[in-house]
Amino acid sequence: MPIILLFEQKVELRWSPLIQLTRGDFFMTNTFTQHAFNTFQIDGLEPRMEAIRERIQPVFRDIGQEVAPDLTVATAEDVHVHIAQHARRKVNPPKDTWMAFSPDKRGYKKHPHFQVGLFDDHLFIWLAYIYELPNKQQYASKLLQHTELLTSLPDDFVVSYDHMKKDAVSVHETDIEKGLQRFHDVKKAEFLVGRHIPAEQVHHLSREELLDMIRNTYSHLVPLYKTIK
Repeated sequence: MPIILLFEQKVELRWSPLIQLTRGDFFMTNTFTQHAFNTFQIDGLEPRMEAIRERIQPVFRDIGQEVAPDLTVATAEDVHVHIAQHARRKVNPPKDTWMAFSPDKRGYKKHPHFQVGLFDDHLFIWLAYIYELPNKQQYASKLLQHTELLTSLPDDFVVSYDHMKKDAVSVHETDIEKGLQRFHDVKKAEFLVGRHIPAEQVHHLSREELLDMIRNTYSHLVPLYKTIK
């Protein structure tokens, strides 16, 4: 039987539908089991959200406690943890869920940010530039000037141009410049780079192996993040 520890949450719904965490929170430690991925097979908004809160968000809180201090040091910024609550959904259940690391305690969408999240068949670990980003064209131009930071990433890194879709392509098999130009020109275009790990691999990882995977991924992405700021 799992041991459950009580924790205190701080919620700032005035700013965004996200839980704000501090270093003093307590949580249930775990990793993403197949049970967690099966959450996305549950029908109905409320039943699926209940499962997300019970099966996935405790792991997000654990990851946030462990990884946010590392990113604070690596980026030289105060990094805040945000856990998506999907509060705007009224009917359709979410097809994925995520947490984000951002220098803004009020939110993350208007900033380049780091994500960890799940679809039903994989874990994603991203550095994300999404369409809500102000001055998106400036970020795209900087990325176009530093494509070597992308093409030098490890072989298992992938890119996506839409955070709402599962699809991603190897960073070494896509036309990076074409994708970044679209990110520059198209209002709704996005750019995400990182890793996809299949569910069947993730649920065999121990807690420490999962944390090591996330830290290793971000260690490759922080230089890009800092250069493109």
